[in-house]
Amino acid sequence: MRPSSRHRSSRLRSVLGLASLLALTVTLPAAVPTPWQAGVAARKITPPGPIWLAGYANRSAPSSGVSLDLYAKALTFDDGRGGRVVIVTLDLIRLTVALRQHVEQEAGRRYGLKPQEILLNASHTHSGPEVAPDRMILERVFRQSAKPQDVAAVNAYEVFLKDTVVALIGESLSSLAPATLEFSQARAGFAMNRRRPEPKGGFSNNPNPAGPVDHDVPVLKVSGADRKIRALLFGYACHNTTLGGSLVSGDYAGHAQRDLQLAYPGATALFLTGCGGDQNPYPRANMVPGQQPEDLVQQHGRALANAVHSALAARLRPVQGPLRTAYGSALLHYEPLSREELGTFTPAQYTPEVVERARALTRLLDRGERPAPLPCPIQVLRFGGDLTLVAIAGEVVVDYSLRLKRELRGPAAVWVAGYSNDVFGYLGSRRVLEEGGYEGISANTRILNHPGRFTFDAEEAVIGKAHELLRQTQP
Repeated sequence: MRPSSRHRSSRLRSVLGLASLLALTVTLPAAVPTPWQAGVAARKITPPGPIWLAGYANRSAPSSGVSLDLYAKALTFDDGRGGRVVIVTLDLIRLTVALRQHVEQEAGRRYGLKPQEILLNASHTHSGPEVAPDRMILERVFRQSAKPQDVAAVNAYEVFLKDTVVALIGESLSSLAPATLEFSQARAGFAMNRRRPEPKGGFSNNPNPAGPVDHDVPVLKVSGADRKIRALLFGYACHNTTLGGSLVSGDYAGHAQRDLQLAYPGATALFLTGCGGDQNPYPRANMVPGQQPEDLVQQHGRALANAVHSALAARLRPVQGPLRTAYGSALLHYEPLSREELGTFTPAQYTPEVVERARALTRLLDRGERPAPLPCPIQVLRFGGDLTLVAIAGEVVVDYSLRLKRELRGPAAVWVAGYSNDVFGYLGSRRVLEEGGYEGISANTRILNHPGRFTFDAEEAVIGKAHELLRQTQP
């Protein structure tokens, strides 16, 4: 039986379609790899002498020595097509608005960098120097114990830090050279949620194995034209609070960076802090009989470095461009403290500055006004369709990382960092703000000088701004 004309026509179309596909396969050029260039630089930022350490309110004297040196490091990426960014990591507890503004201004003037092309991230070590002189005067123990030279040391360090970061950025830009970027990730298990619910209500700062965590260890490997590793950018969502005492140290993140640089000679390891606002390294301090905190911090550092080794042994995915960046701020509104709560800030317990702030807030309430909202910087770095990095200011709790990874799940890997560009205090999620406790309200209002807790819509404001910036970086 002869095939019908319709069947002959269908077969002809199939043959022609296959021929067209083969022609496209032959004639279309392969995707051109991004002509990446990368530059890296590092400077030691260990204070030259005794200095007041930040993070624990029970310290009553400056540092007494150095256990592990502190570093500022800069990693620059240039996609060869107009996209570039400089990531600066610092072994410090916080970043201030003053530091960010100075770096923006000077790096823009000297190197032509735009604000969205600069990312600053603090490791949040609690064994590093105080970097905010105006923050120190709010602490009663400091006012009672500090000497004039202690204030002078912090003031001098702030100036040194501003100059160092700007110079470091220039060094990383001047070291740009052809590079290959690859991404992988592994896991480390020593971080644990520290918001333990108590039988009588409320939350204490203790291990809570049932609480949410983010154990991912993202790793961006940067290799030179000789295929040798030039830089390893890696992250983890956990407080750097293994240690206490009076010795300067980068805590577990500092040890992990040191271990990696010993394992890969010539490489610079940079730690990017994740959303660890409600996460602690456990065990820590004096939890383990017969072990010193220094033993534990080395163990945690080794565990994190081993996770990076594991990521490098896994299947690495090439990272291509273009590189697109965006920067903006979400506005965080306050639910102010009540008059009764403000009345508890008495001269017997707080410094004159804190007492006057409480009185000023009371006068504000009397006028029927509310505190001004707080800008929360957010930054997005999009590496083509392979990697998206979202960086959020503040001590961000883990809920933000888990939510963004869930909402952005797709072909591109998602990396979420906290403690970026401004560390103003704790950024609770709706859950944490509703629950209250240390990260929800008391740390910000009783220690960090905020006029109240953030309103419950803070999480939506931050996530909404992140999505807006992500849309701006779409191809």
